Amino acid sequence: MAKNRQKESGMANPVHLAPKDEDDSDLLQVVIETPKGSRNKFAFDTDLKIFALTKVLPAGMTFPYDFGFVPSTLAQDGDPTDVLVLMDEPAFAGCLLKCRIIGVIEGEQDSKKKTIRNDRIVAVEEQNHSYARVKHVNQLGKQFVKELGEFFVDYHKLSGEKYRILDVKGPGEARRRVKSGIRAAKRK
Repeated sequence: MAKNRQKESGMANPVHLAPKDEDDSDLLQVVIETPKGSRNKFAFDTDLKIFALTKVLPAGMTFPYDFGFVPSTLAQDGDPTDVLVLMDEPAFAGCLLKCRIIGVIEGEQDSKKKTIRNDRIVAVEEQNHSYARVKHVNQLGKQFVKELGEFFVDYHKLSGEKYRILDVKGPGEARRRVKSGIRAAKRK
């Protein structure tokens, strides 16, 4: 969700951690940048090795879920792979979570005459209770996707960009996106 962590921090891989848990390769490691309920948008600054405030949302607008990234990955937008994390309570910036993939929200954004993909992996934190039974993004319902789409549209509008959801796919496609991000980071 950062404007572009690569531009902000000067590097495409802000944290040098394994993208997957050593003990369970089905679990992603996710570094939280912005917690659920926050009006503040944070991004990791690799030069300073600290999280920096990059944007403040207008009154009444907050992040609906925890947002972060999979370390040691590179998505099509030039940033690490974005992850929307569902869990019982908000995490905090810099928190490392172990998450189970349940899907991907495919999207693209238009900025300055350029259209780029900006997909979001959807994952469930492994220790949570509220989403423990959710195995596939479809179990969250169409209203979930609609509301999330509206948030992304409004969020990008604040930066003069357009965002649209292209499709929502299950955990198989999401895993392929993460693997692709791992390969892209290794090539860089």
